Amino acid sequence: MKTFKPSTIMAALISSGVAFSALPLYAQESPDTSVDEVERPQEDTLERIEVRGFSTSLIQSLNQKRFSDTVSEQISADDLGGLPDVSMADALTRLPGISAVRTGGQAAQINIRGLSGDFVFSTLNGREQVSTSGSRAIEFDQYPSELISEAAVYKSPKASLIEGGIAGTVELKTASPLAIEEQHKFSANMRGMYNDRASEISDATEYGHRLSFSYQGKFLDDTLGVSLGYARLFQPSVSTQFIGLAYNGQLDVDGLEGDTDGPSECPNCELISEGFEMQHKGGEETRDGYVAAFEWAPIDTFTLKADAFVSKFDSEAFARGFRVKLGGINAGITNPVVVNNSVIGGTFSRTDSSFTRVELVNDDNQDFDSVTNLGVNASWEISSDFAVQFDVSRSSAESDFRNGLLWSLVGEDATAANPVFDENVQISYLLNGLNLPDIGFNQTDAFTDLDRVMVSKYGIYPFENKDELDAYRVDFQYYVDAPIISGFEFGYRYSDREYNNDRSVFEYGNDSAFSVSEPPLRLTSDMVEQVNWSGDFDYFPSYLSVDLDSALNAWFPGGRPQPVQTWGPGAAGVINGPGTGPATAWTLQESGDVFETVNSAYLMATINTEIGSIPITGNIGVRYVKSKQSSTTLQRATQLIEDLETGTSVEVSDPTAGAQNITDDVGLINNFYRPALISHEYSDVLPSINLNFKLTDDTQLRVAAAKVMGRAPINRFAANASTTIETVTAFQDRDSGEITLSNPTARVSGNARNSPYLEPFYATQYDVSWEYYFTDTEGALVVAGFYKDIESFVEDIEIEPYDFEANGIVIPENVSVPVYLTPEFTGQEAELARDANGDPIFITVPTENGSYSTAVNNAEGGYIRGLEVAYTQIYSMLPGMWSGLGVSASYSYTESEIQRTLGDGVYAANLPGLSENVATLTVFWEYEGFETRLSSRYRDAFVSQQVAVNDQVVNFDEELVIDYQASYEINDNWSVLFQVNNLTDEPTKSYFASEEQTGTIQYFGTQYYLGMTYQL
Repeated sequence: MKTFKPSTIMAALISSGVAFSALPLYAQESPDTSVDEVERPQEDTLERIEVRGFSTSLIQSLNQKRFSDTVSEQISADDLGGLPDVSMADALTRLPGISAVRTGGQAAQINIRGLSGDFVFSTLNGREQVSTSGSRAIEFDQYPSELISEAAVYKSPKASLIEGGIAGTVELKTASPLAIEEQHKFSANMRGMYNDRASEISDATEYGHRLSFSYQGKFLDDTLGVSLGYARLFQPSVSTQFIGLAYNGQLDVDGLEGDTDGPSECPNCELISEGFEMQHKGGEETRDGYVAAFEWAPIDTFTLKADAFVSKFDSEAFARGFRVKLGGINAGITNPVVVNNSVIGGTFSRTDSSFTRVELVNDDNQDFDSVTNLGVNASWEISSDFAVQFDVSRSSAESDFRNGLLWSLVGEDATAANPVFDENVQISYLLNGLNLPDIGFNQTDAFTDLDRVMVSKYGIYPFENKDELDAYRVDFQYYVDAPIISGFEFGYRYSDREYNNDRSVFEYGNDSAFSVSEPPLRLTSDMVEQVNWSGDFDYFPSYLSVDLDSALNAWFPGGRPQPVQTWGPGAAGVINGPGTGPATAWTLQESGDVFETVNSAYLMATINTEIGSIPITGNIGVRYVKSKQSSTTLQRATQLIEDLETGTSVEVSDPTAGAQNITDDVGLINNFYRPALISHEYSDVLPSINLNFKLTDDTQLRVAAAKVMGRAPINRFAANASTTIETVTAFQDRDSGEITLSNPTARVSGNARNSPYLEPFYATQYDVSWEYYFTDTEGALVVAGFYKDIESFVEDIEIEPYDFEANGIVIPENVSVPVYLTPEFTGQEAELARDANGDPIFITVPTENGSYSTAVNNAEGGYIRGLEVAYTQIYSMLPGMWSGLGVSASYSYTESEIQRTLGDGVYAANLPGLSENVATLTVFWEYEGFETRLSSRYRDAFVSQQVAVNDQVVNFDEELVIDYQASYEINDNWSVLFQVNNLTDEPTKSYFASEEQTGTIQYFGTQYYLGMTYQL
């Protein structure tokens, strides 16, 4: 019987000096934990590649890729703190086929092979991670590069990998202290930072810093290892932006006969934008990361490791400027400019029935995020043929995002006892594609006038998420002496995940006029500062920046109000409190819990054979997964009864259907609902095969095939369905007594955009990769192709009209509407109309079936296919000082037949996250301790979300981001570094259906770093 030894793949890694950690490792962590040994001639040895500087990481990464048993990409840091990037998001985008969406100017979520972050599965030290994003997409800017020693992107799966990545699986690793060659290692990094655009923004922070410290040591005759690390990032977050809002209005503005290019419901109509925003954004971001690992190996056959990773990311940001609401189809529109059936310019004037206005914005956003990952792993070589690993882990994340706003409007006279909103509003504009527009306002002079501007609304809308996952795993490896199969791996994993979402609200005032019951705040000079635009934006009008604390202290002298979960006094089913006021039942209906349990098992055979003279290695296996997902919800529990006095049907609580008294945070009691738990179960069988053909000593061909799955975002399982009845207003003429309704019927609409019945995305994928590793110099040329056949996607659909009654949703046949007297002057407090007995007058209005929005697994999928080319070479054959010159470049082309459409002609584009062309290029040079490199990342047009007053899906224009870095080793311990990120201040630019419909034009500034590193 043969002695239990590492596989040839792991032996090769050890020979090259880049083994991941002490052996044996459990299946997820190691590229191959199979128990095999290939008989080789004694003289057949692997060359050990030793290089210094940036080249070290490149060659280590190539070695890991070369000896992996899947199609993968690798990142390796020679030491903790060795990666120069601000976060792992930046580091990962330097790999072939990987791109990122920039948030705040920096990479956050990544796209792999044309698929967005929702299709990317991520692990840390082999363990599934939860996210602060409220979905499954990991926000990689939460992970400091200084605390990550290695990263891998598995583009082809194997049975031992945790399921979930249709696009790919990203594996991050922290250091294993017993794997270091030295007895002790210490590293410290200190860098100062400056953003050159911050000076253009009032109150913005210009300077920041990055600090990191790490220690690794071995004790007790190298049987106990300790690894500790800390990284801190403090940086300004600034941007100057113009954002166009969605084209959600339809109106025939050109009056052309025979014009039928418009939407199907209005062929002769043109599309009208909701408006646009012009803002300065500033703020500060602070990230503190901690890592610790303790590794104990009392004997050669047993290792116990406990590790922890904690990251806290806090952001405080403001947005100041203008939010322009054009007023929709009811505005007065003159001189419209129409291109491609869209109104991209003209003059919009406020009318009696429109909401045309200019809001002076002082938004205040706070985001407090934290991620904690804990785990214990035991690895035991039971015998020479049999090994086992046990793993227990917990991953948790919390996010507290508070979206606050303070909006001001222009009044006729802010000094008046009863100030009146100035309804003389005219807005002229002309979009200019992906360049800044021409704009003009008739109220320009008033925007900085304390006698005109008043704060009209304050609101805060928290999103609080908690996500927790406990997992247990056992993996076995068993060696067999067979001609083709050299070993088996099998294992079981159980995970239990709970996601919680809490919504709340506080609103005061009005954003479209001055409220009488909640009057506006007059500003004083100590509350404001006049802000002027500069640079390319310098023709935009000046405005007043309002100090939030000063304004709120004056407006609410009794203390700042706090957001609450509340039905709102106007909600259907409230049995106490006043009956009028805004209904905010969504704060309870959109809050709740999601539960997910997964049982999975796998069996995988390790292949080690030959065909002719060609060695073949790889694996073939199958993974079985059983999933259960559940969601809490509030279901309507009412019935319709006949009102004998009026002869109409009214909706009442139905205790027999489970209706309960549900009390909110302010004491309002609603008895129209019953709590419920909705569950859904399904199982999957996921086969996979990976084969590696060693064509020559330097050339190999990989082929792989697998069925893969990716679950819908965790927040999409929330069963937060709700129904609303359109508010109808009734006014009685004081003279004639005639009653006028805003609408003859009250339309009922519903929303269940999430569903616990959503099943995963499925795809069958094929990969092929040809790899040539240079002999005379260090480097490689890799050409890879892939094809993914995706079965279906989660899609939001809207059904109109929707038969609520036929689908078991109880709605009233009519509603009772209070009648008010027509106001005698603008701003007059509402006055109820009364009958001869002095009782309030009500009028009965019938209900009408409206729209219902929901999420489904559609039946339409399609292919995604592409080609990737990667080239890395260090030109060591060059003479003298030029021998340290090198290049690392990649290019990927991705195409898909899948198209997504939102609205009817409003917007159509490719799959979110897909850029057809993605390229990276890094040119570097190292000589006698000096190193310099220039890196560039390019991606062409893609689809993603832009964040305005609401999330909007748009087409982003191509972008090229260039970074530069230079460093010098003063001696063996000290080195200095200079770094520039976003060297050319590359903006993000986006558009809706075509470039004429401007979306985002946003500049983030260039960041400069200067610092030093100490190593011992």
